[in-house]
Amino acid sequence: MGRHKREWIWQFDGPPEAVWPVLADTARFNEAAGLPKQEIVETPQPDGSVLFEATARQGSIKLAWREAPVNWVANQWFEHCRYFTRGPFSSLCATFRVVPEGAGSTGIYTVEVEAASWLGELILRTAFFPSVGRKFTRMAAAARQFINGDGGDGGDGESRRAFGDTPKKPEAKIAARVAQIVAAIEEPPYGHGHAGRLAERVMYGQEVDVVRLRPLALAAEWQIDRNDAIELCLEATRAGLLNLRWDLLCPRCRVAKAVVGGLDELPTGAHCGTCNIDYGREFSRNVELSFQPAPGNRVVDYGEYCLFGPMSTPHIAVHITVPAGARRSVEARLAPGPYKLRTLEAGPEVDIDYDGGVFPGVMLNEDDITPGPGAPDGTVQLVNESAHERTFVIEERTWVADALTADQVTSIQAFRDLFSDQVLRPGDEIAVQRIALMFTDLRGSTALYEEVGDAAAYHLVRDHFGLLTGIVRRHNGAVVKTIGDAVMASFNLPDDALQAALAIQSEVAAFNDGEGEGHIVIKVGLHTGPCIAVTLNDCLDYFGTMVNLAARLQGESVGGDIVLSPDFAEDVAVAERLRDVEIASETANLKGFDAPVPYFRING
Repeated sequence: MGRHKREWIWQFDGPPEAVWPVLADTARFNEAAGLPKQEIVETPQPDGSVLFEATARQGSIKLAWREAPVNWVANQWFEHCRYFTRGPFSSLCATFRVVPEGAGSTGIYTVEVEAASWLGELILRTAFFPSVGRKFTRMAAAARQFINGDGGDGGDGESRRAFGDTPKKPEAKIAARVAQIVAAIEEPPYGHGHAGRLAERVMYGQEVDVVRLRPLALAAEWQIDRNDAIELCLEATRAGLLNLRWDLLCPRCRVAKAVVGGLDELPTGAHCGTCNIDYGREFSRNVELSFQPAPGNRVVDYGEYCLFGPMSTPHIAVHITVPAGARRSVEARLAPGPYKLRTLEAGPEVDIDYDGGVFPGVMLNEDDITPGPGAPDGTVQLVNESAHERTFVIEERTWVADALTADQVTSIQAFRDLFSDQVLRPGDEIAVQRIALMFTDLRGSTALYEEVGDAAAYHLVRDHFGLLTGIVRRHNGAVVKTIGDAVMASFNLPDDALQAALAIQSEVAAFNDGEGEGHIVIKVGLHTGPCIAVTLNDCLDYFGTMVNLAARLQGESVGGDIVLSPDFAEDVAVAERLRDVEIASETANLKGFDAPVPYFRING
């Protein structure tokens, strides 16, 4: 049977960096083109690789194929091949290349197909390429408008339709219910005026946009405050627009291989068939909170539009298969930054920091992967000295920027207010790589009760809790618990904790003026470091030496000041903020610690 090939050339006004995220989004492209979802089976092989087999139905035709890992260099080209075991074709390869041309760029899309039977040959000689050509030409024209920003806002989410496909209209009763939900989201303070936009995405966005809604990615796309996007999705879940999900991400491919609806269902680990590895969990690294439409608003079917694809893992800059004992040189324009060198298959990996200029080669043997000599002509040398074919991966290590990891969301007041039932199962504990804690207490609270009486003192203490909770929330933190007159609060960033502490001490005078009878003096201690997350008294809490030290440091505060640990003060953002602040260095013998503990004090 013959091999048939066609090529389409498209002109774009934007540079390759603007064209690539649209045309290389193969899952979105396939959905917009009306291609069916795939069922994929991953089978580990003796050589450490994984066999990827897929099935789908195109009309009345059943298809089955072996999926080869896609080759690509970000912002330049990709090559995607399938080898069929069932259906009219024996193979299909799609290649896209984008090259700069003046202020714009040229896109070249190539499809090469080999027939497996007389039916396949007939299809290729008659209907296949004319149909594909008409569809691709229409989609390329829509993509050009989308890239140029000329697509307009078609209402109903069409501004998100990069390839011009028309969204399916929801039933009238669903649209009416969602309108009520939007009003409910905006009633509390967490909607921030974006509920309508989120509802539009849920009802009219492409499936690839809603199968896993990530608040920080939405914030970047919509150019809104990150906390506003998080609170919006949380409130939308409480109101019934979304369902939340906890994703246990593979540390290599960053894809969720275990998904649960509650922290108490979170497994201790998972297996990634794509990478062929078992892995654990860590709040700060690979437990991510994401969202999906609630089923009553939109049903998202299982299956994949594309297993591999450059924009499915946009943090991967280079993804190239190299035969055993071979080397391959690829042109690659990589931006300076932190990268990880590894293979798609389970094996060694190494982190590098690239400052620009010559990018190091990637040298792989049976036991190790190392940076090697670079090529001065803008190419990257990939050298496979192992006994097996391997797919080389060069990925940016900044992928976590759009991941709302569990340590972040559990330190947000809205999460603790709206989802206090999201706790770990009894006896479970999860490591937290780093968190910042604040402990506060009232100085002389016993004397306060004697001075103004129980009733007045109670109201004063209650109002002080409101003051502290408001300040903590404004500075991206969450109150974990209160203990008597004391408060424990958590923050994802030490600098946020410091700003909250400074605000507390600067606003307490105005608070006292407004209370009339009696006044308070607040003691504050700050520390940062690793700990473990646990459930105590039906509340998500933190435990460990780091937590004990933070509490003990608060005990060294005399009131009106702030006591902080050296680890806290060494944070880059904190150190910058303290540059012009007068601080005193002290030590003390603290309960539970064998040696004297150093700390710093910021006086009022």
